Amino acid sequence: MVWAYSIGSVVLVSIIALVGIFFIAVDRQRLDKMLLFLISFAVGALAGDAFIHLIPEAFEEMGTGLAVPLLIIGGMMGFFVLESSLRWRHCHFPISEHHVHPVGTLNLTGETLHNFIDGILIAASYSVSIPIGVATTIAVILHEIPQEIGDFGVLVYAGHSVRKALLYNFMVALTAVLGAVIVLALGDVVHGLTTLILPITAGGFIYMALSDLIPEIQQHCERLAVLAGHFGAVLMGVGLMAALVMLE
Repeated sequence: MVWAYSIGSVVLVSIIALVGIFFIAVDRQRLDKMLLFLISFAVGALAGDAFIHLIPEAFEEMGTGLAVPLLIIGGMMGFFVLESSLRWRHCHFPISEHHVHPVGTLNLTGETLHNFIDGILIAASYSVSIPIGVATTIAVILHEIPQEIGDFGVLVYAGHSVRKALLYNFMVALTAVLGAVIVLALGDVVHGLTTLILPITAGGFIYMALSDLIPEIQQHCERLAVLAGHFGAVLMGVGLMAALVMLE
């Protein structure tokens, strides 16, 4: 059952890589508004999954000592180092005709690692319980949709055709399946592996919500009505994660 849910979920997440094709004909201004709402929703979902599902489950499995808080901090710092290294390398590829394809290649390299980690996180969550796995899958999907649209745009800008950009995005996304299979295969061999991943995942989700997504929202909150809309979307994301507790 855990295998079926895990593989099914990572395949679903991989299919999200094809989402770019649905937005080709969408007006840019309308697309930006849709993405901002989705980003706000993702903030609530990521934070909600971390604080409502993953962290309480980690404390239940590992006790109330220092292990869980330290692993959460470790997850935050790990995601910080990973993101900083990718951004540093991005800055060293000038945007010009002579450096187009390296930018696309770098994007694919970074996304390969990103999706591999997603597969690990999803499978580890399902190994603890089905509801936690569902919650983590939803949080990952909500974060992935705007990310995949951005990746699609980078690949097209890098000189790839629309068809190749979608194909490369999908192939890279399938590395999530590999990450899931590795965790599921080693889960019975390495005792406690999935439990350790829970607080690390929580730290990563908190970092993404606070460092990546909220600053993006803040840039577009000039009016009180817009701020209220984003705040409502965040609450909806948290509410969805809270509602999933009923499944446990």
